[in-house]
Amino acid sequence: YYFHYTRRCATCQAVEDESLKALKELYPAEVESGKVVFTSVNLEKESNEALAEKLQVAGQSLLIVKGGEQINLTNDAFKYARSNPEKLTAIIKEKVDQFL
Repeated sequence: YYFHYTRRCATCQAVEDESLKALKELYPAEVESGKVVFTSVNLEKESNEALAEKLQVAGQSLLIVKGGEQINLTNDAFKYARSNPEKLTAIIKEKVDQFL
């Protein structure tokens, strides 16, 4: 899940773009089958409040979630999305592989 607000800066947009790109490149079959899903969630929409509360999200966040487990990639995502997207892709792969 990528949780964000309506107004986003270039880095915020890059987090979403690079994360989605990484999943599509690394796991094409899993994305196609729905085993791996990327969901962009606007925190300002009332319909998303329950999900944000369930996952204990209070602000912009990038999370990998499977069942009751979650890995928070927010710091790495904002650090590397624009400056070193290959590093972010490697981190995403390492963490998603733990859940596959």
